[in-house]
Amino acid sequence: MPQDFKKLMFARFFFTFAVQMQAIVLAWRMYEITKDALYLGLIGLAEAIPALGLALFAGYIVDRSRPLVIYRRLVFVSFTSGIILLISQHPYFNISLTLQVPLLFVSSFLTGCARSFSQPSMYSLVPKLIPKALLPKSSAWMSSAMQTARISGPAVGGILYGFIGVSGTATLVAIFLLVTSVALSTIKFNAPANNPTRGASIKEDLFSGAKFVFSHPILFPALTLDMVSVLFGGVTALLPIYAAEILFVGPTGLGILRAAPAIGAVVMSSWLITRDIKSRAGHKLFWAVGGFGLCILVFAISHNYILSLCALILSGMFDSVSMVIRTSAVQLISPDHMRGRISAVNSIFIGSSNELGEFESGVAAKLMGTMPAAIFGGIVCVLTVGVAALICPTLRKMDLEELAK
Repeated sequence: MPQDFKKLMFARFFFTFAVQMQAIVLAWRMYEITKDALYLGLIGLAEAIPALGLALFAGYIVDRSRPLVIYRRLVFVSFTSGIILLISQHPYFNISLTLQVPLLFVSSFLTGCARSFSQPSMYSLVPKLIPKALLPKSSAWMSSAMQTARISGPAVGGILYGFIGVSGTATLVAIFLLVTSVALSTIKFNAPANNPTRGASIKEDLFSGAKFVFSHPILFPALTLDMVSVLFGGVTALLPIYAAEILFVGPTGLGILRAAPAIGAVVMSSWLITRDIKSRAGHKLFWAVGGFGLCILVFAISHNYILSLCALILSGMFDSVSMVIRTSAVQLISPDHMRGRISAVNSIFIGSSNELGEFESGVAAKLMGTMPAAIFGGIVCVLTVGVAALICPTLRKMDLEELAK
């Protein structure tokens, strides 16, 4: 792989590492203050609103700008989010609990703003750094780096929260975001901006990515399958409650639980680097999402910490297969001049499944109880796979080798 791609992967690692640490601090601190599952959903919603609301605009900007410059700027926005978190929790500033809650929401909101630009700029930049034939393998490499960060970030965040407290952990979040900025500054290649589509209005350009995805026989069902399954099957927002009231493992145990899916994902993505999953990719996608749903069901009913941990690890392994296949399909299918806008639509689907999924989990837990909400989500995920397999034959027959031609 080219050196600039390796530097980008290094920067993405530290960015993800810092954001994952920050997520642990935000979730655990919010639950410490409020003791309310609904607030765990709302903290996810605060990130989802800008991440989804700005996504199409972000894709439009990325396709008219230099993606590396955009990525550097969004890291600065995320750094600002970390500073707000630090100020809200540091004893020097003596912020009251009443004021800490809105500041936690502001920190989450700014993270969402940064995320809205993150995926479009990354998807636009990577294909300019490596040959098209290496895109599936680069997806596995990038997935491995990100999942390693998702393992270590929550685990380190939870452990540090228990030993040095919230303010010390927030300080390290800000430091790691600075490291990200330094790594990005060493990348020499600065991909040129794409030329705007002549004769197209701003409105047409903004929605052209959505129009492309919604009319595509592979992208639309693939992204919808992932969105619906993770929207209902994700249990991230419920982990603080499981850690505190069902498994009784505290913030350190929460950090490990939060890292568990990424542990499985990095093991699987590391294996995928050495394997070719291009053939029969559609079949593998359905099996992966179905396996994810079954793992969530096991976690939902478990009262044993080790069993819960294993279920989350396996869910991460299945999710990694799904993510590599989906990412490869998006990059192979997207025209070069529309990568930012198409990946922005992709980020809307992912954001809907992740942050809105956290909101759904929080609301469902409030109405149904924590365990029934998790069981319900796992069942919906499994049923979605069955329905999609019946009504989406084109996706079921997808082959990445044919897409790469």
